[in-house]
Amino acid sequence: MKKIGVPGKILCVLMLLLHSSIQQQVFNDEETLHLPANYTIGWMETLDDEKLISDITLPGTHESLALHGGFIAKCQAWSLEDQLKAGIRFFDFRVFPLGKNLLIMHGPVYQYATLKNALETIKTFLSKYKSETVLVRVKPVLFLKNKVPLLVENMAKNYPECWTEETIPNIGQVRGKIVFVQKNAIRLGIHLYETDKHNDYIVTNVEKKKETIIKHLNDTTYEQYRADCVVLNYSSGTGIPRLSLDINPKSLAKQINPWLYKHLDNESKKTNPKPCFGVIAMDFPGLDLIKKVTEFN
Repeated sequence: MKKIGVPGKILCVLMLLLHSSIQQQVFNDEETLHLPANYTIGWMETLDDEKLISDITLPGTHESLALHGGFIAKCQAWSLEDQLKAGIRFFDFRVFPLGKNLLIMHGPVYQYATLKNALETIKTFLSKYKSETVLVRVKPVLFLKNKVPLLVENMAKNYPECWTEETIPNIGQVRGKIVFVQKNAIRLGIHLYETDKHNDYIVTNVEKKKETIIKHLNDTTYEQYRADCVVLNYSSGTGIPRLSLDINPKSLAKQINPWLYKHLDNESKKTNPKPCFGVIAMDFPGLDLIKKVTEFN
């Protein structure tokens, strides 16, 4: 057998490292964020000031601070600050009222965070990256849901730089601001339309989940869907409610994220101008997947 010389071995190692790097960029379950030296944190800077928020394709996270609870409840690996640096611009906070505080939860699992602290983290980020805007959706969970709207409204008063109107702003109006998006219980901010229907988040067949994602993304490209609201799509899901423990948020994201990257890459080559897919809320996204979403703008 012919031996591989030193240059050949070096080439093999470099190819393996490159392959590993590519694999890690679409799915991430590491707590530490490793940004490349040339990574653009303030990616919204180049957007046209006149472009409506509803016409921007935004990378988001589902259950954005679900960092605890094991394989059943954990949906993200990065902290809120690191998600912001990675380019995430939509956050999904599920809250439960305790006194005057709003605890961030995933189902019954407390995530060791409050809405107030989350908003402060976003505010600090925006004070440094003034070209950016961040969409925030607050959803009451468990019980005492009727107490949540007033608590959120009172909290928003402490952030005069927030956008709480129903009218859809253009990006120039909300640079450096938090934009509240709302549905049903909380009437604060611009309207949100979710493409997911009842129980779409329950996944027992990954291929059917892919079909559902494609349908929802395609629906979002029609302007009538975005006429007076921001459209929210989910790539996330779980099979746990159907006792399919092998399909949990992390295991599903490992399969969906690489596929979603390839699907978006193919879609980006089809038309010019590129379609708008609204918000794509993901579990465990990697840097390349986030960047691919932003490239639709």
